[in-house]
Amino acid sequence: MDMSTRYLGLTLKNPLVVSASPLALDIGNVRKLEDCGAAAIVLPSIFQEDIENEIDEMERLIAEGNSEAFSYFPAHMSENVGPKNYLDLIRKAREAVDIPVIGSLNGTSRTGWIDYAKQMEEAGASAIELNVYFLATDLALSGADVEARYVEILTGVKKAVSIPVSMKLSPYFSSLGHMVKTLDQAGADGFVLFNRFYQPDIDLDELSLVRDLKLSHKGEIRLPLLWIAALAGNIKGSIAASTGVQTAVEVVKYLFVGADVVMTTSALMRHGVGYMKTLHDGLVADLKSREVEKLSDIRGRMSRGAVKDVAAFDRVNYIRILRSGAYNA
Repeated sequence: MDMSTRYLGLTLKNPLVVSASPLALDIGNVRKLEDCGAAAIVLPSIFQEDIENEIDEMERLIAEGNSEAFSYFPAHMSENVGPKNYLDLIRKAREAVDIPVIGSLNGTSRTGWIDYAKQMEEAGASAIELNVYFLATDLALSGADVEARYVEILTGVKKAVSIPVSMKLSPYFSSLGHMVKTLDQAGADGFVLFNRFYQPDIDLDELSLVRDLKLSHKGEIRLPLLWIAALAGNIKGSIAASTGVQTAVEVVKYLFVGADVVMTTSALMRHGVGYMKTLHDGLVADLKSREVEKLSDIRGRMSRGAVKDVAAFDRVNYIRILRSGAYNA
């Protein structure tokens, strides 16, 4: 059985990709994930704030003429701005494994991204994932302004590097399909659907904001399923499914609607990096039971363009569910 797939122009041995998380900070974990079947790994995101803070610190030292502190920076500082540990992580990960290692940039504006993207490419990243973590809470900001920011970031990074660039998107656009098409035409090599924004809760006893991490669950698969099904076959870029992957069942569903690869982090954080083997073996078993010879035999068979009942993806589905009573309380 041929489980190979193409993602961002890269040939992967199977569709299982580790999405960005702290797990990949440990090179031992990176090696084990490869051994357990991962076909590629997205390193944890480096944040725009981290890059800017280090730039600010360097500029402060220069302004103060602090020659002793300044001596700790490399001779060609303009070529090495940004948190060095992340660049070292890219190098070490590339040396440790044979599978592609994808760097991740997390930010809200073009500032600081372009030079750092170049350094990530030089450090050996196989591709770059742009995680534009931007909530438009400024009430004066229009939808067009928000969308323009995404395009500006993408085009700036694409001009700076020669490796593939993907966009990790949230579903919070008034016309998500149009936004993806716009970014596709602007040169995005792929899309990760979807990013999960971590909104705060409130502690009523302390009257303080609670910032905690809620891992995804399989019930969250439905929104990405719908949009991947709608986009499959209609864009040039690759499609990575993300969110809600807990078992091989979710992986297979994502492949059926047209995903090129399927990403997971929550399952690995719940069960440990060795759980990648469980996902891999479960995927192999499912495909064998279906007598699948290659992934293209099932990929996209349940996409919006492939099914006869297109209305099942749209509003009529909502109406039918309500009238039939086929819903969970």
